[in-house]
Amino acid sequence: MGKAVALRALEPEDVDILYKWENDMALWVYSETLKPFSKQQLNQYIQGINLDIYQSKELKLIVETEEENSRPIGIIDLFDFDPYHNRAGVGIMVHKKYEGQGYASAALELFIDYCFNTLGIQQLYCSITTNNEKSIRLFQGKGFVLTGVRKKWRKVGREYIDEGFYQLINE
Repeated sequence: MGKAVALRALEPEDVDILYKWENDMALWVYSETLKPFSKQQLNQYIQGINLDIYQSKELKLIVETEEENSRPIGIIDLFDFDPYHNRAGVGIMVHKKYEGQGYASAALELFIDYCFNTLGIQQLYCSITTNNEKSIRLFQGKGFVLTGVRKKWRKVGREYIDEGFYQLINE
């Protein structure tokens, strides 16, 4: 059974946790980040991300527990929002301390519902390296279907890894 989570907008006080997460070099392979972020950059980002989704073309939300002492445990985001074709990419990160406990599954389920039923998005997609079995299980468990593989697409260290392209269409 999944854990109870809530999704909320980024707040200025989230800058410290974002600073830790965005500068965790172990996660850069997933976000294609190549250099660290300053707190000033993240503060500016938080101000900009809270604009209308039609302006920013993205939406980043904090995933937090729904316990009495709720705390941020991850981030879920919509990116490359294309209002004409009504599609967007989705990515999620739950801090490793909370992995395997159902938080990511619950957050992704809430997010899909929000995207399809509130934002009216027709299609969500994501790209996952073929060796990332946890993410593949997570997204396939929510109905995402593998529709293609990009060969040797992502460089990880000195190696190139295939990347799967997954889609979920709002029927």
